[in-house]
Amino acid sequence: MRGEILGFERRRRWSDEEKLGIVMSVGPNKTTVTQVAQRHDVTRQQIYACRHEMKKKGLWSPDGGALFLPLDISAHGVPAIADTSTIAAPMAVELRLRNGRSLHFDSSMTAVALTQLIRAVEAV
Repeated sequence: MRGEILGFERRRRWSDEEKLGIVMSVGPNKTTVTQVAQRHDVTRQQIYACRHEMKKKGLWSPDGGALFLPLDISAHGVPAIADTSTIAAPMAVELRLRNGRSLHFDSSMTAVALTQLIRAVEAV
């Protein structure tokens, strides 16, 4: 039996930012997974795997307009959202709590009302 070496194995390492960029380029302007895969010289399955990985890490949401804001919880338990100037109009917000529950509310909700809601949900 005889073997022949045809070339070097190509194994590329992608950062989370690069993977997220590839995943997010699917859909805008009706770009298909196949077109994005061809553009980046990867398989469609690799894009689906990246999508799954980014979703699992919490870096990507199937909601196209997802916006992630840093949230600081003070010692008194009052949430403070940093720099909300990027939010132009009220939008739907999903907050995932440590106990595995998710809260869905409008971004115009006041910090006091949000704090009361979080405390009520965590008390249950």
